[in-house]
Amino acid sequence: MKRNTKSLLFFMLIFPVFIFGQNTLKGKVIEQSTSIPLPGVNVVIKGTTTGTSTDFDGNYQIDVQNGDVIVFTYIGYQAQEITYVGQATLNVQLIEDTSQLDEVVIIGYGATTIKDATGSLDRIDSEEFNRGAIVSPENLLAGKSAGVRITTSSGSPGAGAEIRIRNGGSLSANNSPLIVVDGIPLSGGSLNAINPNEIESYTVLKDASATAIYGSRATAGVVIITTKKGKTKAPLKVEYDIQASFGKIIDKIDVLSASQLRQYVIDNGEDPSFLGNANTDWQDEIYETAEGAIHNLTLTKGFKNGSLRTNYNLSNQNGLLMTSQYRRNAININFEHRFLEDHLKVNVTSKGSLVDNRFANEGAIGSALFFDPTQPVEGNYGGYFEFEDADGVANLAPRNPVSLLELNDNRQRAKRNISNIQLDYKFHFLPELRLNVNAGFDYEEYDGRYFSDGRAGFNNLNSGQFPSLGTYNGINKNRLLDFYLNYKEDFEGSLLSGIDMTAGHTYQRFYNIGDSRNRNTATGAFEVPLAPIPFQLILESYFARANFTLDKKYIFTATYRRDISSRFSKENRNADFPSAAFSWLASDEDFLKDSKVISNLKLRLSWGVTGQQDIGGSFPYLGVYSRGDIRSQYQFGQNFIPTIRPEGYNEDIKWEEATMYNAGIDYGLFDNKISGTLDFYYRKNKDLLQYSQVPGGSNLENFLDQNVGETVSRGIEIGLNATPFKSKDFTWDVSANFTLSDVEITKLTLTDDPNFPGQPLGGISGGVGNTIQINALNAEPGSFYVYKQVVDTNGNPLEGVYVDLNGDNVINDSDKYRFQSGTPDAFFGFTSSMNYKNFDFNFTLRGSLGNYMYNNFRSANGYGQAILNQIGDYYGNGSVDVLNTGFENNQQFSDLYVENASFMKLDNVSLGYTVPFEKVTFRATLIAQNVFTVTNYSGLDPEISGGIDNNIYPKPRTYSLGLNFAF
Repeated sequence: MKRNTKSLLFFMLIFPVFIFGQNTLKGKVIEQSTSIPLPGVNVVIKGTTTGTSTDFDGNYQIDVQNGDVIVFTYIGYQAQEITYVGQATLNVQLIEDTSQLDEVVIIGYGATTIKDATGSLDRIDSEEFNRGAIVSPENLLAGKSAGVRITTSSGSPGAGAEIRIRNGGSLSANNSPLIVVDGIPLSGGSLNAINPNEIESYTVLKDASATAIYGSRATAGVVIITTKKGKTKAPLKVEYDIQASFGKIIDKIDVLSASQLRQYVIDNGEDPSFLGNANTDWQDEIYETAEGAIHNLTLTKGFKNGSLRTNYNLSNQNGLLMTSQYRRNAININFEHRFLEDHLKVNVTSKGSLVDNRFANEGAIGSALFFDPTQPVEGNYGGYFEFEDADGVANLAPRNPVSLLELNDNRQRAKRNISNIQLDYKFHFLPELRLNVNAGFDYEEYDGRYFSDGRAGFNNLNSGQFPSLGTYNGINKNRLLDFYLNYKEDFEGSLLSGIDMTAGHTYQRFYNIGDSRNRNTATGAFEVPLAPIPFQLILESYFARANFTLDKKYIFTATYRRDISSRFSKENRNADFPSAAFSWLASDEDFLKDSKVISNLKLRLSWGVTGQQDIGGSFPYLGVYSRGDIRSQYQFGQNFIPTIRPEGYNEDIKWEEATMYNAGIDYGLFDNKISGTLDFYYRKNKDLLQYSQVPGGSNLENFLDQNVGETVSRGIEIGLNATPFKSKDFTWDVSANFTLSDVEITKLTLTDDPNFPGQPLGGISGGVGNTIQINALNAEPGSFYVYKQVVDTNGNPLEGVYVDLNGDNVINDSDKYRFQSGTPDAFFGFTSSMNYKNFDFNFTLRGSLGNYMYNNFRSANGYGQAILNQIGDYYGNGSVDVLNTGFENNQQFSDLYVENASFMKLDNVSLGYTVPFEKVTFRATLIAQNVFTVTNYSGLDPEISGGIDNNIYPKPRTYSLGLNFAF
């Protein structure tokens, strides 16, 4: 009883102290220079976990006691600490941290700051991404970074894009950069399993100093994707957004109309009775409105020592081409927790997706251009009009494009999961030393079926044959385990002001296997396939990096990596990839420290070696035997025995290597109101991995993977960011980038034969086995190899008349010359972002200069015989170009068809409005994509990877309405 009485008396004494010592503090946080309210500012009592954040209008409220130190922090602004001494209201003005040099960027196996980075890299945050109904993550980056070219060649729903950093440099090997997602290097292929909405930032590593830590994977550059995470101590937040979109075809290929075809037939003395009476625009028949919707539901919750973020994504898109559909269900989970008083951080990420595709028969695009427009859609052959041969079978090309779409069903389902767990331990006895362990996998299963109704096949409806049917399936596995130790410490008052050292090991194993089965159309039975042979690859590496900072201004970085690849023999399996870099923070020198003009100036120099081993095939150095399929069996009585045959191999094959030099400048002017980068690079690729010809009889095959040739790449990259205007209500930010680049083949054969014309590539339609490009000495890879067209006095081309370049009075292959290429000489991007109160307006322009395109539609169908001389009693259709040239026969090797495809695109325009309600934030956005293109190219689209325009799925102009709700 006495104890209870004493406790009660103590409580009564202390209660008033508690009540009167605790006060509620209110206030508002604004930006000093513009008085703009700052939402999301962290307001925390120093030394505690007690805190809050400002609302949309910059207001906050927190319980404090006398003597508490209140800390105000916000990204991009200098932190402020204020002691509470009984103020009723405390309004704070934060000063912008104009240097931004302490911003953290993710690099290979660790992180650094912009200030300490010595290599050429670029970080693009989610606020800078392209907006709209974007399914493929690559398209977020288009036009955003100097030296990075994103090309989407197809408008098919869910289609990916080609990424090129500094134009690659290999000829036959892989020129795509290494993609690393939350620490997992992917195994290639589509990125569609990753939800673009969940990407926080891209870091693009360009020069060898930045990429050499990835060794054999990094010759074509590295793109590091970091996904969004929750925030510690943050309240539960629910966010839902939807983007509804529709797309329309922008333009159509110019072909002869029904009336033009009739007149052309008559003008050329042909029999018009084979023509029909219809007036069909086959392109109108196969294209439709591309409708779609993207849903995202996100939940985030912060805890005392961790956070959780989950996202569900549903994307539905129909394509322009009838029957093409894309659907993705995806779940992303990110969980982070800290143990042992923040010494151990555990991060778990998982990205699961279920992607369903229905692939339209894209052969219908070509058929729509070539099919007789005087014929109707419906007709004689199973309900569709078709041209039949003498046996009543519709096996004559072209086919009715509508039947090709409606009577074919090709579907695929892909299940993919990318997951990893990362442990980061800061040693108790030495906090500057960390151990990071990362284990993850990228696993995909896919299966599909394709069905072709008998009317869409080449068989007679009355023959009793079965419709075509086939199935396929496969598994792709990518397993990873890496770990590294990192020691980082800063020293005050010492010449050596900082040290950052990393050393580690990584192991990655790839395993792919696939199988397919086809039905015999005569018997209806499925073929019994032979057991498939898997693809296997093991990559193992040891790496180290050291970063030393002297006097806080001079930074030295050295990197070393030893790679081991199972693709090569024991003698050639190992390769060493070193790099070195130096940067000088000139703006920290005494003679610039107080400059009113130069707020940041850093000079960078780097050198490094990277590798390449991605050539396809598991063991190209090893002599193996392969089994034949069911069409190459030997019969013994009633038994069929599979045959085996030896495969060609090259036991001397080894690593391709690239040596790169880079010089760069990072600058900021007028308190960083203007900032940017300038980079110069030179790269030499040697021992190129090429699939090239070998002397006859020297091996079991005529072509093998070999180390042959060299290329040289040069470039200049310019990046600029500026804020032309900033006030309380209005802010205008712009960014621009410009790239000049060049790639040249300096060696192509082992013997340097001066008479060797080069290696042909670039297959085209209009003939069997024809190519239009060549890899040749002292020329750009993939240069067009054509005849020089002769024109009359009026500038009209003369059919079959070409310049005799070698003067032997004979026109043959010796008179072909290398003329331009599909790779641009320069490309650029420009982004403008304006914010007025709650409104924002953004647009992105991008383009390229000096890229050429071979117009294969004009060359293959722009002459008389392609229209009039079809097999059977019918006519085809063709390009209206035939009315201009008057060509009667095929002239596909004329340089007339190599056109300048330089362009500028208004790629993305968005207008948004944000309404901050008391408990809900609502945002609406109107977006237009692929708005217009300025170009002199006569084809449908000047932006096609590879430089050959041939049966391309058109890209739509898309309009989207986005609605976002945050609770």
